[in-house]
Amino acid sequence: MVFMGTADFAVPTLARLCESHHRVVAVVTAPDLPRGRGQQVTFTPVKSAALRLGLPLIQPGPEKNSLKEPAFIEELRLLDADLYFVVAFRILPPDVFTLPRRGCVNLHASLLPKYRGAAPIHWAIVRGETETGVTTFFIQEKVDTGTVILQRALSIGPDETAGELHDRLAALGADVAAETCDRIAGGTVQTFAQDESLVTAAPKLFKETCVVRWDQPAGLVHNFVRGLSPHPGATTTLGNEVFKVYRTCLTHERTGEPPGTIVSTAETQRMCVACGAGDALEILELQPPSKRRMTAAEFLRGHAVKSGERFGTVVPR
Repeated sequence: MVFMGTADFAVPTLARLCESHHRVVAVVTAPDLPRGRGQQVTFTPVKSAALRLGLPLIQPGPEKNSLKEPAFIEELRLLDADLYFVVAFRILPPDVFTLPRRGCVNLHASLLPKYRGAAPIHWAIVRGETETGVTTFFIQEKVDTGTVILQRALSIGPDETAGELHDRLAALGADVAAETCDRIAGGTVQTFAQDESLVTAAPKLFKETCVVRWDQPAGLVHNFVRGLSPHPGATTTLGNEVFKVYRTCLTHERTGEPPGTIVSTAETQRMCVACGAGDALEILELQPPSKRRMTAAEFLRGHAVKSGERFGTVVPR
């Protein structure tokens, strides 16, 4: 098979397939590009894993049409793989996903048709879901719509973050991927169509998506914060500075202050914030601008924040 992937989420599946009796003949991943604050040229997580595993690499360019280039398609054709397995990669054109004899399979981090799109883990938590899972399906031209092969569910903890759920889903996905390939190889695969009446979306996250709305009830703000933690992070402003909020907890306390008002600070070593509907939410971890991530108690020991100050909802530039 040919494996296609880029992000961390794909690495456990690649490793699991290499441990199985299935043979990975090549790995397709994104090109080496400047990434992060320092803009240093780095490998994708999948490339790093492929190098450790001694697998041949193919890296099409970053251009939108690079996956349609005749040279790339011919390189895939010469591999003569009977299956492509895709995890956290790009949208494949029909000329690519129709090449393998046994099809092209995608692993998606939701129970499709729920949370189709680029950020299924984040949105499942933001929307307050208590269950999610992984799905393998045969790729079709319309994104995330193909016939389902396997699904496995798991519960979401009430305080679980997107990062924590990501790691559990990645491990579950690796097992489901191996079982999917076993069924395809053994000719025992059975599929079913997705129910279009149950579709929900998980669109890509942008800066403006990540701003905390303190006028919402505390439960919704709590889900929003943990759904964006640790990346990209929920943002809020205090004065002229932009903070990221990574972890909160529900206090079930009531306050009559306007949303965003800090209602307890240094005296109690707690940072509780008024939310909509009169609820209060406690911030446990945050990150001031140009500083490390820290607990609220650590922040309060070094910053003179007073009760009555207010967090804002300005979209950062």
